[in-house]
Amino acid sequence: MAIKFSDLHTEQGLKAVEEHLSGKTYISGDKLSVDDVKVYAAVLEKPGDGFPNVSKWYDTVASHLSKSFPGKAVGVKIGGGITQFEAPKTEAPAADDDDIDLFADETEDEKKAAEEREAAKKHTKKPKESGKSSVLLDVKPWDDETDMKKLEEAVRSVQMPGLYWGASKLVPVGYGIKKLTIMMTIDDDLVSVDNLIEDHLTSEPNNEYIQSVYIVAFNKI
Repeated sequence: MAIKFSDLHTEQGLKAVEEHLSGKTYISGDKLSVDDVKVYAAVLEKPGDGFPNVSKWYDTVASHLSKSFPGKAVGVKIGGGITQFEAPKTEAPAADDDDIDLFADETEDEKKAAEEREAAKKHTKKPKESGKSSVLLDVKPWDDETDMKKLEEAVRSVQMPGLYWGASKLVPVGYGIKKLTIMMTIDDDLVSVDNLIEDHLTSEPNNEYIQSVYIVAFNKI
C-alpha cells in the first residue's frame, strides 16, 4: 500500500512523518531506499527538537548521501512562494510538489508480474460445485395385484443426469397391499423432484404400475 506525505515544509506535514518513523529507522524497510531520498528531498531543512524521529532519520540519510556524493557542498536553499505554483484559471490546477506517493511509479515488469499473479489465481479457483440432496420416496401401486418387482423396475428405469437411485424396501400398508420405499440422491441444479414425479414416474408407461408417489424426506447433503 502506497505511503503518502503532504506539505513537508509545514509542521503538520512533518508531524505525519514523525508518527510514521516511530520505532523505525527508514521510511520503508530496514535499509535506505529511494523512498527515503524522495522524502529527504522534500524536507527543506533538518527539523528541530520537536521532531526527534524525523531529525534522527534526517541525519542518517544525510550521512549516507555524503558518502555517495563526496564532493564539497556549500549549501543550497530553494525558496519559492505560492504564486510560483498558481496556474492560470483557464488551465487545470498544478500538482502540489509536496505530495509524495512513494509507490506511484510502476515498471512494465511489475505490471506484467501483477497480471500473471491475477491470471494464476483465476486458474486455481475451483468451479462451484452443485449442491446435492437425499430424497426418500413412497411409491404406491394401484392394488394388491400389482407386480411390485416390475413397479420397482419401472422406477429405476427412469435415468437422467444428476439422479442416483439407492436402497429400497417393500413396506406393508394393509389389505395385502405393499408400497415401495426408495432412496435417491440428486444434484439440485440438474433434477427437479416435482418434474421427476409428474413427468416420469406417474406418467406413461410407468403409471401402469405406479398409482402415486410422495416425498417422505428431503435433506440437503
